[in-house]
Amino acid sequence: MTRESIPDTADGALARARELYHAGLYAEGERFTAAAIDAYPEAADLWNVHGVMLRQLRRPREAMAALDRALGFKPDHPGARVNRAGAVLDLARALNEAEGPEAALAALDEGLGADPDNLGLLEAKALMLAAAGPRARTEAFLEDLAARRPDLAWVQLHLGGALAERDPARAEQHLRRAAALDPQSPPTLVPLIQALARATGPEEGAKLDEAHQLAGVVLATGALTPNQSKVMRDLFSRVCDFAGVERLGDFRTLGRSWAEAGLHTALLRQLSRVASHEDRLELLEQHRICGRAMVAEAERRPIRRPAPRPTGAKIRLGFLSSDLRRHPVGYFVEPLFEHLDPARCELFCYGFDSRPEDSLQALFARRATAFRRMPDASARDAAQVIADDDLDMLIELGGSTALNKLEVMAWRPAPRQASWLGYPHSAGLPTIDGLICDPFNVPPDRGLLAEAPLLMPNSWIALGEATFSDAHAVDPAPPEGRHGGLTFGTANNPYKYTPQALRTWAQIVAAVPGSRFMFLRPESGSAVFRGQVTAAFAAEGVAAERIVFRPVRGGHMALYNDIDITLDTFPLTGGTTTVEALWMGAPVVSQRGEAYFERLSWSILANLGLEDMAADDLAGYRAVALSLAGDRARRAELRRTLRERIRSSPLGDTAGFARDFYALIENTVR
Repeated sequence: MTRESIPDTADGALARARELYHAGLYAEGERFTAAAIDAYPEAADLWNVHGVMLRQLRRPREAMAALDRALGFKPDHPGARVNRAGAVLDLARALNEAEGPEAALAALDEGLGADPDNLGLLEAKALMLAAAGPRARTEAFLEDLAARRPDLAWVQLHLGGALAERDPARAEQHLRRAAALDPQSPPTLVPLIQALARATGPEEGAKLDEAHQLAGVVLATGALTPNQSKVMRDLFSRVCDFAGVERLGDFRTLGRSWAEAGLHTALLRQLSRVASHEDRLELLEQHRICGRAMVAEAERRPIRRPAPRPTGAKIRLGFLSSDLRRHPVGYFVEPLFEHLDPARCELFCYGFDSRPEDSLQALFARRATAFRRMPDASARDAAQVIADDDLDMLIELGGSTALNKLEVMAWRPAPRQASWLGYPHSAGLPTIDGLICDPFNVPPDRGLLAEAPLLMPNSWIALGEATFSDAHAVDPAPPEGRHGGLTFGTANNPYKYTPQALRTWAQIVAAVPGSRFMFLRPESGSAVFRGQVTAAFAAEGVAAERIVFRPVRGGHMALYNDIDITLDTFPLTGGTTTVEALWMGAPVVSQRGEAYFERLSWSILANLGLEDMAADDLAGYRAVALSLAGDRARRAELRRTLRERIRSSPLGDTAGFARDFYALIENTVR
């Protein structure tokens, strides 16, 4: 670019630069503005446009320097100030991707040093602090900002998000304040909906109804982001608003939007919407989309790896889970700690929750070689900690369920990796080699698994003796005699319900005179939930007085004494709920499908010699339920003997289960 090609005035040069910018000719524009600056070195507007060109060319440090020159010549230049903040954000994003959030925070702090009240930079810092941790640092920053600027909805919004786990009541207050400041905006309403839908306690049902009312406001605003649609879908599924779910989008469109946005947590609730073999394959691909993205991120920022070591006499086995406590995962992992042979295997545990230790977690911590709780660790930092422990094998126990960090597996911190127990589907990461299952729940079509099946000889689970004890007594008197009619029921989570399941349950109740159906769910406190269920049953001729709602959260085991027959959900079947019902003498009727998540109850029933309690289709499901309803003698016999049947089966042989499990791990490792 020669001096002769530069216009005779700075304004002329500026006009030409803007033409190049609007034409998208950023490289040519950068060369032109560099030459124009040589000709007019004190032209703030030219320095500003030069900085903008550099931003478009992804050269944020040079852009910041150019924009600093613009502000040096004209401190009140509004465009240069905005563009400099944008360049800082560009740099922070690039550093976050290349080096992690701490490097990005350093860039943001540098930018705020020059422009301390820039709201864009302040919000970016809030988001980056949340990504980097620890939570206390994020809370302190936002508390200070909220005190100075209580009028900013986004400050209240992020503070509510930061407090959500530690102090949900305060979090809700801040989210309500954000919604009051910006009352028609999905970005402020959806987090409040999520907080209300997650609330527990005496007002749980009322808050679900309030969340549902707000969801109607959000739906009226139009298009939603993937994260917003996920929150809405979770709420609608909890209150059985199937029409609301359908309004959000079809199975493939919604699932792909979540997968492509990296929202692996959204895919769990896709399982209940599977209606065909094509859906099963599509769901597997949605998981793989998420998994590939996780691995790509890990490859951009690799971890250090220890030098290879020969496999010694002891196998080092790791469990990745935030649920190694009084939680269904803990209940079924317990036998592996109770029957650990420390001469053959060392256990390492990794979790991310910050809740106080309970008695079961204390037991696990005593038996483990190391129990590492890392509530503020990033996924990469956690992967490095695990890699430094030099394991032989790592097993993740929860997929992307609450407080877990499935993405840790993307770094492959152990040479062999598997999934087990807490997530009823392939996780989808190519770095997870195997899925632990059994001869019953392994899909006949292995193409429905992303991993190689690691087969236990009998059952994929056994019941921890400390959890499944005689503390919960079975009333020997059949509920039918006490209530004057047969009681069907379920304690399964409503996200597993489908219109077809409710219709089938209602048809079974309608076919048994005097019978009723009981829902053991905290959602029973919601008027919306009760209304949706009542309408579905009424469509099959079942009056409202034949439906019993028990709004319980915890403490539900004794209520199984009021249920004669448990009807399972489908296609996503029960797991923990199936075991609990059987433990309390309430037989379970299930349906067996093709995929892993459709065969969990079948595995449990088959291991108890109750194969006939699971059917292969809806007609068979109804027939099994009605046959059992008409067989009072068998129901009485099952109620009397189910607990002992469990204890004498592979489900109750905890020592044998542990022996088989460790043998499977040893064979896999060696």
